[in-house]
Amino acid sequence: MLDLTYEAPKPKVIAGVKHDWELVIGMEIHAQVSSNSKLFSGASTQVGAEPNANVAFVDAAMPGMLPVINEYCVAQAVRSGLGLKAQINLRSAFDRKNYFYPDLPQGYQISQLYHPIVGEGEVLVELSPGVARRVRVERIHLEQDAGKSIHDMDPTMSFVDFNRTGVALMEIVSRPDIRGPEEAAAYVVKLRQILRYLGTCDGNMQNGNLRADVNVSVCRVGQYEKYQATQDFSHLGTRCEIKNMNSMKFIQMAIDYEARRQIAILEDGGSVTQETRLYDPDKNETRSMRSKEEAHDYRYFPCPDLLPLEIEQAWVDEIAASMPELPDAKKARFMGDFGLTDYDANVLTADLESAAFFEAVAQGRDGKQAANWVINELFGRLNKEGKSIADSPVSAGQLGGVLDLIAKGTITGKMAKDLFEIIWTEGGDPAEVAAARGMQQVTDTAAIEAALDALIAANPDQVEKAKVNAKLAGWFTGQVLKSTGGKANPAVVGAMVAQKLGL
Repeated sequence: MLDLTYEAPKPKVIAGVKHDWELVIGMEIHAQVSSNSKLFSGASTQVGAEPNANVAFVDAAMPGMLPVINEYCVAQAVRSGLGLKAQINLRSAFDRKNYFYPDLPQGYQISQLYHPIVGEGEVLVELSPGVARRVRVERIHLEQDAGKSIHDMDPTMSFVDFNRTGVALMEIVSRPDIRGPEEAAAYVVKLRQILRYLGTCDGNMQNGNLRADVNVSVCRVGQYEKYQATQDFSHLGTRCEIKNMNSMKFIQMAIDYEARRQIAILEDGGSVTQETRLYDPDKNETRSMRSKEEAHDYRYFPCPDLLPLEIEQAWVDEIAASMPELPDAKKARFMGDFGLTDYDANVLTADLESAAFFEAVAQGRDGKQAANWVINELFGRLNKEGKSIADSPVSAGQLGGVLDLIAKGTITGKMAKDLFEIIWTEGGDPAEVAAARGMQQVTDTAAIEAALDALIAANPDQVEKAKVNAKLAGWFTGQVLKSTGGKANPAVVGAMVAQKLGL
């Protein structure tokens, strides 16, 4: 059973010259739907294709071309909503959002303002053990992406690539529940993790497949509680939107800068203007992009080319039945089944590949030992060499084989690390490699005893010191292990030392 007992974190407070101020943050996440074709055409969504290679007639707004809904994209939106414990609306509708950019060939974007496909949900964002922020999701709506303007290929002209035009996006809109820069970044990380588990968005921020618009405002201490009690936004400050953020680090830096900018304006007696701003990471500042448009500025109206979208509950239930185990549930299971700490379980469930690898290693073995080897040895080496888990030279079966040799007492922990290095660089079956290289513990107690007796006889002063201070007996254990090349069982040697010295 998933335990969601937690306490909410305290909001971040920024001290101004005159007053203390609190941050209020809402986010709009644009997540590209994982689909082979676009929302209203059969054109490919392949990344890296030649400019304007993946453009159907309807994407280019050729006369007489009509959009046709992609059922798979709708299913992906439903799946995402179910993953966020959200209401699935069996009836939704598309609208036209009118604005004029060179990379928008139709002169409008097909979106869902009035009747989104997904209603209210939530994301639980864990910030530390037992501390989490519950962020309410207001809605998820489907819409088509615009193209891309390119300004650096010619000194006098701009170019337009329509490959992204018409690609399906899910816009995931949160309530203003986030209260600090770190929480905002953690929210994006958690949301991206859930979408990746669901397979509905690959979360690649570098390619722009997941990007965030961040709404930032500040208010005096105590005002947010009034908003919570009344849901009256007048208790909160005027918000400014920071557009197209695609880095966790820059999201935090932009929020901090923007909050302090607004505080300086307010404490100087001015008022914050609602607007859309851009963040410049080189100068660490936000700058005005345009005045913030309201819905009426876009002249929304129902899209005349598309009928309302009606889906059946049985179809939603079928999608729900195919849902994978989500991150929170997997983390709770790992902690319960394998005895993992909160930290280890978080690391191992960060993505599906890591979780699957660990579970394959841990199955039928000591879970804590498996976690230690996967996190410290495997992940450490992967990070050092810049590899992903998919590129690991050591398979789950091979790592499990190393742990089996430790459990049988065939090899020591030190020998296991040497064996891991050989498997990493050369491959092979761990048991066969260990046997071929003579990597086996010395279990002959007579040989260990002979080595220890010789050591005791040669070091009478050290014997007397150990009898006075038992901790010094470890010197004898270390010397015996050294003399056997680390092949002696440390536990057997330690017990024999204690017996010989009468400790």
